[in-house]
Amino acid sequence: MVIILGLRIKFVSIRWKLVSTYLLLIILTLLLIHTFISESIRINYVNEKKVHLLSQGNIIADRVANHNKNSNDMDALLKGYSKEIKSRIMIVNKKGIVLNDAYDVLKGMKINHWEIQESLKGKSIAREHQLKGYGKTLYVTVPIVLNNKVYGAIFISSSLEKVYGNVNKIMRNYLLLAILCIVITGFISFIFAHVIATPIEKLTEGIKKMHQGKLEQKVEIIGNDELTNLAQAFNTMSTKLFQVDQQRKEFVGNVSHELRTPLSAMKLLSESLIYEENVPIKTYREFLKDIASEVDRLDKIIQSLLALVDIDKGKLELNYEVTYVNYLLEKLIHSLKPIAVQKKISMNFVYSEKIQIGLDRVKIQQALTNIIHNAIKYTPEGGIVEVFLYSENGAAVVEIKDNGIGIPKESLPYIYERFYRVDKARSRSTGGTGLGLSISKQIIELHQGEVEVISEVGKGTTFYVRLPKNMNVYS
Repeated sequence: MVIILGLRIKFVSIRWKLVSTYLLLIILTLLLIHTFISESIRINYVNEKKVHLLSQGNIIADRVANHNKNSNDMDALLKGYSKEIKSRIMIVNKKGIVLNDAYDVLKGMKINHWEIQESLKGKSIAREHQLKGYGKTLYVTVPIVLNNKVYGAIFISSSLEKVYGNVNKIMRNYLLLAILCIVITGFISFIFAHVIATPIEKLTEGIKKMHQGKLEQKVEIIGNDELTNLAQAFNTMSTKLFQVDQQRKEFVGNVSHELRTPLSAMKLLSESLIYEENVPIKTYREFLKDIASEVDRLDKIIQSLLALVDIDKGKLELNYEVTYVNYLLEKLIHSLKPIAVQKKISMNFVYSEKIQIGLDRVKIQQALTNIIHNAIKYTPEGGIVEVFLYSENGAAVVEIKDNGIGIPKESLPYIYERFYRVDKARSRSTGGTGLGLSISKQIIELHQGEVEVISEVGKGTTFYVRLPKNMNVYS
């Protein structure tokens, strides 16, 4: 049973489907060609025979019409022509009686063939018949005319078996050639089918391995066609999936660590309060303040995850309202300044004009907060973070510039990817999860804006956030 199923799978594979399709097409083509050629050759040969016998019949009719010799001489004449054209020749009078027969069989007998009747009316006829015991036979009749008067007819009976035999011989040769063509076509089609099917089989095998969890699969296909493009797309996809899976695993580990740290701290603080007696009120306040801080940290992580879920599901709706971007940035910088002061970082806000556009104030504030907070986070003590606001090409531009540690060139294409962190050890120590920039970018793009980054390691980073001024807040 297993063997039968294996054979069945083998012979319904794309390789065999392609081979059978090619063979079916070539066989149908050869059959059509066979029918056309055989019929064309037969018609051509028979028509040549008809023309030849009609021509000979006319010659004989002229000789007979002007012949003044006796019957014996006429018999000799007919037998000579009969031998020459390899056909039976008879002379028939107006009553249909055979006057002379090259075979000396029907002489004196009356024959009423339709061809003879038509010739006695002055017509030349050539017609094919199937005679029992003789096979294919051609009847040709030509009227004997003298002084525009019909005196009789020349009747020629010629076998077509040799003609059909020649046609059959030609078609047998054609059949051998056709079989050779089928064999060659089958061999070539099998090679082409193998060339086409092998990449597909490799892709299938790669997909099966990916289904088993082995995501880093590569399919090597040489060429420059659609299958090669498909393989390249598959390789890109597998690489991307592998990276995402690795980032997911790292993220799970990082988030687990981030969640465990505040939970452990809260547990330790709360147990200290529970099990210690006569704890001063001041200590209670300090411990509860630390617990609240850890709760805020947990809430920040959870809010980031929920924001990503909403963006993915298309649930994130923008509540547009006309907003002064200058005021929004001033308020945002004011809220972040205490963090900068702790690191002795100087924060400056510079603008050349007041800009008022339609946007979702809360979400844009969240996006800009992530970027500015990162600038503060990754700028060493005594550094500078500057925020500029200006107009450029019909857009409001928020430029966030720092002189911090910078981002390596090879990491720039990936900084907006979820869970991606340039320096994992540093990010963990600063509490990063690799979600902030991803959320910021998607919020900005939902506003039909764009974000660009320029950075150099050791010199700093500059983010450019461009938001369209002509956004219709009522759409």
